[in-house]
This record gives sequence, structure tokens and C-alpha cells, in this order.
Amino acid sequence: MNFAKLILMAMASLGASLSATTFAIDLPIHRQHLDYAMKSATDGDSHGDPTSKNKAIKVHDKELLVTDNVAIKLGKKGLHFETVDGDFKLSVGGRIHADTSFSRSDNFLDIDGNQINANDAAEIRRGRVEFIGTFFKHWVVRNQLEFAGNELSLKDLWLRYTGLDFINITIGEQKQAFSRELQESSNDMLFIERSVMNVINGALVDRALGLNISSQGQNWKGQIGIYGDSIAIKKRKIAADEGWSASSRFTFTPLVEKNRLIHLGVAGNFREPNNTDALTNTTLQLASSSTNMSDLSLIQSTISGINNITMLGLEASGKMGPFSFGGEYNNTWIDRKNGQSNLNFNGWYGEAAWTLTGESRHYKNGSFFRVIPTKNFSLVKKGMGAWELAVRYAAVDLNDGNFKGGKLTNLTIALNWYLNETIRLMMGYDKALKITDSILSKRDGSKPNNLDTFMFRTQLVF
Repeated sequence: MNFAKLILMAMASLGASLSATTFAIDLPIHRQHLDYAMKSATDGDSHGDPTSKNKAIKVHDKELLVTDNVAIKLGKKGLHFETVDGDFKLSVGGRIHADTSFSRSDNFLDIDGNQINANDAAEIRRGRVEFIGTFFKHWVVRNQLEFAGNELSLKDLWLRYTGLDFINITIGEQKQAFSRELQESSNDMLFIERSVMNVINGALVDRALGLNISSQGQNWKGQIGIYGDSIAIKKRKIAADEGWSASSRFTFTPLVEKNRLIHLGVAGNFREPNNTDALTNTTLQLASSSTNMSDLSLIQSTISGINNITMLGLEASGKMGPFSFGGEYNNTWIDRKNGQSNLNFNGWYGEAAWTLTGESRHYKNGSFFRVIPTKNFSLVKKGMGAWELAVRYAAVDLNDGNFKGGKLTNLTIALNWYLNETIRLMMGYDKALKITDSILSKRDGSKPNNLDTFMFRTQLVF
């Protein structure tokens, strides 16, 4: 059977799955007759010639048929192709995050007296397609494309070698080895937006081109990497040597049980930009509405003449049954040129969550993952999915001596409904509690405190 027929069969089965009562189906494919294969899918039997290479195997108590040594499966993790020996694999998946938000108490004035408001809007925050392939068993490639914002961009593009027992080697565009919150997938976050600490982390240690080496044991994981600039920065065709950075992160779990866990971590980063690097004239901005849709920044900092940047991050998290908690602290030292004073910024957050329906968050290799409901939402089977309540208090301080970039503390509350492992509805409330040294003010001249933002997200992951 040629590859075109294989794809057609997969697409036909995808359509059938959307009208079925279960989301995941298994695709048996006969080698020569497509209609015969469809009958096999209905009967649950290959019905093939005894000499045929087609055969049925059991995968998680579901029947999966293979053709010419290729197995195909469509389920909650997308479309998956795999050879029988497991040496070659291809998975196609993606995510859709549809967001809306609105704010109140947001009538501010800028430094020139012009009125500025937080934007109320709706958008496709993330629309991604992901391809993960395995070649010759030990070579893994990941390509993740972003279609949100009416633009096409590249998020991940890396190649990993896993053939060594003690280390994995990854090269390409990837997340740098720093911060649990930053490395955590947007599919798994407790809240719609990362904490205000990300005003520092997001600008300095997000994705970049580089080489990462990682190793892990039963209760620990270590990473170290060296990186250049991100692909986004490279679009500018700078006429100079690009900057570089080195990051490392080590996590340790002194307590690991099924529903109880303690996670500790430490991370470091050093970056040296060049004379034309974006970081030489860095603008760190915080959207006060805590959404991607608003261009209102309650605090804002512009730092020029950067010689190098050093960062230290500390982590502590844990879970006990349906309860989880965590926090991080980040300190950033900026060494500046031409006699300018050096700067010291910091940010932190503390969070706690309670799964009201009793499930426990999943954890693996230094990262937490979203809740998987014990019973999926179903009007027929009377399942309610999983419900989760979370709260976070966070702060970021961009002030140092005479340098006034601003300081902000905020409170975030979230209610998440996991209908199943694929679909999640998220509701969030964010309140800016205290803002100092902001360029904004209210009409009466008071400080721009007490901004209220309400956020909603529909999330689909496959």
C-alpha cells in the first residue's frame, strides 16, 4: 500500500472518530483493498491471508493492526505512525488556545497626560502544529509551528540523540535550561499567564538556538547548555558577532511517592550580548492586564549599555494528593558599560492548587503536568471531569537605587475544568495590588493600583 492511501485512510478514520462516542480509534489497514480494510475496522479482525504481513497486536487493551511493518494509531495524543520494531516513529499533534479578557479600573494617564486603557479583546493565543519523529531508534527531531496572530513563526526545531545511557544531547531552537515555570508547557500551566516574574525570564532565558546536554536519575535531573540568539532575533541580519549565553538547571526530589512529592531546584544563567544585540538596548515590559492582548504596561524598564547579565533561580514545589504548591525566586545582576551603575532586579511567586475532584497532578523529570480526570465529562455516563482551584501571589522589582523601572505585586486566582485529557476550560482573575514608580497615573493623580482583569481560555491539545 502506498503512502497516499495510508494518509487517506487516516483522514477517513479521523472523520469517523469525531462522530463516535469515544475519541480514540485504532486503524486496521488491508494491504490491497481499502474497502476490505474498512470492514476489518468494523469487525475488529484483520481477515487477511495467513501469508500476509498484516497482523493484529494489543496496545493498552485496544486492537491495533499493522501493515507492512507500519502501525497507525489515532487518539488523544494525535496521529501516530510507528514501525513494528520501534526504530521509526512519527507523531502529529498540536494545540489551540482561544482566549478572551476584559479589565476594569483601567483608566490611566501616561507621562504626557494621554489616556491609556487595558485592551479588552479575544484572540487565538496559540495555534500550533507539532511533528515529532524518531529515526533509527535514537535520533529524535521536533518541529513546532505557530499560526496564531495571523503570522507563521517557529517555536521549537531541535534534534536530540538518546543513544547514550547517561546523557541526552539536544541541538537547535529550544527552551533554555532555566526556571520550572518557564520550561513548563503552556498546556500544563495552572494559570492562563505565567507570573509577573516572567517579565525578566521571558526576555532573557526563553527559547534560543543552542546545545543542551541533560542527564537524569531516579530522583534528579541536570541540564547544561550554551546558546546563541533566538531565530526571531536572527531575522534582523545584524552586522556583528552575535551574543551568547550559558544556562544550567538541576532538580532533586528527596521525596517521590505516587501522590506525594517534594521538588527542589537551582538554576543559573550568564549572557554576554554584542554591541548590536537586542539585549544591549533591552526593554523589559509587563502587560498589566496579565494577558497577551493588552499593550498597557504598568511598569516598564529600558536598560542600555549592557556588558553582561547573570541570573540565579531557586525552586521549591511539592504535592500531597489533590493539593500542590510551589514557588520560585529569581535574582538578576546586570553589569553595564561606560561607567553606568550596575543593576540588581528580582522576581518571585508562590502558588497553591487544590483539585476539587481528588486527582493528583502528574510530575516527571523536574516538570509538573496538567491533571488527567479520573472520569471524563459525559452527560451519558454522568462524568464531571476534573475541577481545579489555584491561587498565586507574585512580585517583580525593577528598581535599584536611583534606577526606577517599577515594582509590581499581583494576585491571581484560577478555576480550571478538565473535561478530559484533551479539552480544558480555564477561568482566571488577576488583580494588580501595588504598583510603585510607574510612568502611569490616574486622573486624580493617585497611583495606578487595583487593576482588575478577567480571563477565559478554551484549550484543545492533541
